[in-house]
Amino acid sequence: MEQRQLGRTGLRVSHLGLGTLTWSRDTDEHDAAEQLRDFVEAGGTLVDTSASYADGGAEELLGSLLGGVVPRDEVVLCTKAGVRRTPDGGVVDASRGALLDGLDASLRRLGTDHVDLFLVQTPDPRTPLAETVSALRRAVDSGRARYVGLSNHPGWQVARAATLLGEDPGLAAVEAEYSLLQRGIEREVLPAAADLGVGVLAWSPLGRGVLTGKYRRTVPADSRAASPHLAGFVEPYLGSVAAAVVEAVVIAADGLGRAPLEVALAWLRVRAQVASAVVGARTPAQLRASLAAEDVELPPEILRALDEVSAPATGYPERR
Repeated sequence: MEQRQLGRTGLRVSHLGLGTLTWSRDTDEHDAAEQLRDFVEAGGTLVDTSASYADGGAEELLGSLLGGVVPRDEVVLCTKAGVRRTPDGGVVDASRGALLDGLDASLRRLGTDHVDLFLVQTPDPRTPLAETVSALRRAVDSGRARYVGLSNHPGWQVARAATLLGEDPGLAAVEAEYSLLQRGIEREVLPAAADLGVGVLAWSPLGRGVLTGKYRRTVPADSRAASPHLAGFVEPYLGSVAAAVVEAVVIAADGLGRAPLEVALAWLRVRAQVASAVVGARTPAQLRASLAAEDVELPPEILRALDEVSAPATGYPERR
């Protein structure tokens, strides 16, 4: 599997990453172990998790597999903090104390003394960005994180954080949703990241599973859209606008003799700024299907057609 440089850093990550959103909730320890083993054997390195996934359960499960199923030093471990657990549910908190306490808790669950990449999961309007950035700097200076970045932040915050961090330690990455069904980051996040040398990690490259084509006729009983805790996550992409994009992907896939998800991943793979596309497979079979997309190359005419049908709405000031 191709290894790509993350922005201007020396860190290299596999262009396909393994997401763990469903681990310990919809993906049990046996399937998780098989996924991790298959992923590393295929040359994958980037494993993405978060303290908020299954309220820490995903990190605990991943930690139990590191060193046993695969050696810790064979993976690039990325985790996120900034959503604090309370009796009433998750609360966004990117204050210095919450981020550093969250990182310490993540390290305990993961069974390691450091993560390779530490991200702030979501913007916190109540905490000054300078304070959030100071926590990222402290995470690197203390050795608890090798590189730091942001997740789901707008372009101006990416630019501001990169400016505050300077060259050392620098802002290594921004993780954001990016697929044929969600191209919003092309307006400001991608230009900011390109100018500042920040690497891009794309989460949900399969449009929350919708680009597989599984929802074209109905909602499968075993799918995320039928799950009580993930139905709301998928629902925004089940409308007519998304359906037109999905049909274009299916037509392209039929013409190439490949699966729709392979076409969707191949479209994203040629995006030069994307260091890694993080797939959150629920089952080993789903992950193997994504790994099978390695050899798919889309003809220029198909790339142009997919670009046109999925083009994001733009206006002033991005376009005049």
